[in-house]
Amino acid sequence: MNSTLKVLISGTGFAGQGHADAFRAAGVKVVGIVGRTPKVVEEVALKKGISYYGTNWQQALEDCKPDIVSIATPGGAHYETITQAINYGCHVFSDKPLTHNGETAIALYELAEKKQVKTAFASSFRYMPHILHAKQLIADGAIGEPTEVECMSHFNLERDIPFGWSHRKEDGGGRLNNNFTHMMSIVTSVIGENILSIIGEVRDDLGKAPIVEGVHNFKTRRDFIPKDLNDPTLKWGESNVEWSYTVMAQLESQIATKPVSVLFKHGGLNPRFNEDHIVFYGTKGAIYIKGHYGMGPLYLWDDSKTWNEQALPQDIVDNQPQVDGDTERNWHYLVREFVKDIKGENVAPYQSFKDGSLYQQLIDLIRENNNWTDVRHLQH
Repeated sequence: MNSTLKVLISGTGFAGQGHADAFRAAGVKVVGIVGRTPKVVEEVALKKGISYYGTNWQQALEDCKPDIVSIATPGGAHYETITQAINYGCHVFSDKPLTHNGETAIALYELAEKKQVKTAFASSFRYMPHILHAKQLIADGAIGEPTEVECMSHFNLERDIPFGWSHRKEDGGGRLNNNFTHMMSIVTSVIGENILSIIGEVRDDLGKAPIVEGVHNFKTRRDFIPKDLNDPTLKWGESNVEWSYTVMAQLESQIATKPVSVLFKHGGLNPRFNEDHIVFYGTKGAIYIKGHYGMGPLYLWDDSKTWNEQALPQDIVDNQPQVDGDTERNWHYLVREFVKDIKGENVAPYQSFKDGSLYQQLIDLIRENNNWTDVRHLQH
């Protein structure tokens, strides 16, 4: 494929602008951008130097004739948009979550397979440098056989962030869709992609949030928190989705004789006392990575019986896109791989709609919260 590939962007917020930058860096021409609000999509198009913009997705597909579409809207808006793009014959790069439930996610995966288009699912924090380093160390036997993984995170999000898609299950909100997807991707990238079993519990600690007009960018929504939360004219929206979760899983590993146990513990509204972290335990050692998404540094516990900080290998450093921001850099990494694959170049496996549809089914199961055993009848 020698001609320049073309991409059409769906979404005008932080993700849409970030996707546009990532595709341009990969040598793809951004031929258009589509959003909900005419004024906002015009402003973003002018800011990013995109000549075509509008609010009609189907019309944009016909006018721009893209090879690829990039989906950067909340998950509840994905199904129709992606369905139209696949039927048009486009390859699809979608941010997480794939959709708002397992049924529609499966439908998109099956449609993509039927139409033989390539797909990428951007639970892309698996490309963090220290996560790649941990994968390399464990594959080389640095901790022996992996036995257990622990993922702990406390975000202390402001309770009064304006009401929006993140508060609504039907719009793709919730911490499972927007945190667990990355965490499961990180762990499976290191341990193995085959998820054997899962159990979980979720909790809505929030209840409600103020309704505020004018919020278009997920990254700047904190700026719109009302100054007076006791204002009697203020309207409130009710949350219907989880803000905390606890999930346990078992994964198959090619270098372990037994399933590897994984604990995912996330409190979206809870303050952290110490560092968030990811730990990989094994029969001969352990790897500790500071930060909820593996920001680093990375420490190795080995025969020395102490935690020793490990420098990043130069090959991992050299292979990282040179852009600011973890989220943005990970988008660039996955987009680079996706574009190479579309061009027919050899690339390492990356996550697709197969993974996105599986994750959405897992989230549906976890949200059922039906794993409790009533023990009140037992003798005390």
